[in-house]
Amino acid sequence: MTQRILAGRQVHSVGLGCMNVAWAYGSAPSREDAVALFRHALDAGCDHFDTANIYGAGVSEEILGEAIIDRRGEFLLATKTGIIVEGPNRGIDCRPESITASLDGSLKRLGTDHVDLFYMHRFDPKVPIADSVGAMARAIEAGKIGSYGVSEWSSAHIREAHAVHPMAAVQTEYSLWTRNVELGVLETTRELGIALVAFSPVARGALGGELHDAAALAEKDIRRSMPRFQAENWPRNIELITRFNALAAEAQVMPAQLALAWALSRAEHVHAIPGTRTIPHFDQNHAAAGLTVAASVLKQAGALISEQTISGRRYPDAIQASIDTEDY
Repeated sequence: MTQRILAGRQVHSVGLGCMNVAWAYGSAPSREDAVALFRHALDAGCDHFDTANIYGAGVSEEILGEAIIDRRGEFLLATKTGIIVEGPNRGIDCRPESITASLDGSLKRLGTDHVDLFYMHRFDPKVPIADSVGAMARAIEAGKIGSYGVSEWSSAHIREAHAVHPMAAVQTEYSLWTRNVELGVLETTRELGIALVAFSPVARGALGGELHDAAALAEKDIRRSMPRFQAENWPRNIELITRFNALAAEAQVMPAQLALAWALSRAEHVHAIPGTRTIPHFDQNHAAAGLTVAASVLKQAGALISEQTISGRRYPDAIQASIDTEDY
């Protein structure tokens, strides 16, 4: 499971999601530590780095540029566009002119003249798919991007976009406790020859073996707004997670590694991009693809943690409304 095809090139099946160094999960690391993490990851053989323009309002892209852009040929670089953040308000904008302007901004922050994979971060129902994809196709022709992808899109919209211009990847949340892609996107991407890139494959840290008290999360940690981490659901969920941790220990792997092994086992075209702020966690995640975990253990993990056993939805209603992926 160590190598798989993404955007026309072979990469390690476990990449690095770069949100955590700039935003979302409590306090970000220092810039020095974030740079060290990215450099360590590249030295360790990670060759798939995934960021977005909204991660820290461009800070994640800037840190990536500072840390490793001088070794541009050694890795696949992916970033995203389409989510607009204005204070507490969020919107979606995939108009062609917005895509073009956003791409130019990302290239400047990253310090490069092209990215290998450029995603529309969300589906924009206000813009015809052919118009948005047309902007992506023109960026490919201009040499600014190698390929395009989409994030959190439904099977029907993926097919429509792919018919306009072939896409390379679909990125969506996929883990033991979030399986929306199994309602259609997993099979659609397999059929069309599109890579499926799973973000939050360790269930936003819940299956990382270290989160025990969700009430202790930092005040601005985005998980505080997510139903599965809230008081009415967490006690039930931590009971299942504790049993999951014991299953991982019995299999002689770390909980995060079991979660990653499960995600990668779902199909040959699945990639995983766990995020982290620390080098030890990166090393643990990166090693997961090379581990042999018995099929019986993966089956037990899947039965223990699933959409049917976990309490609470993945997002609060306001954010769920922006998700196009099929829902339970």
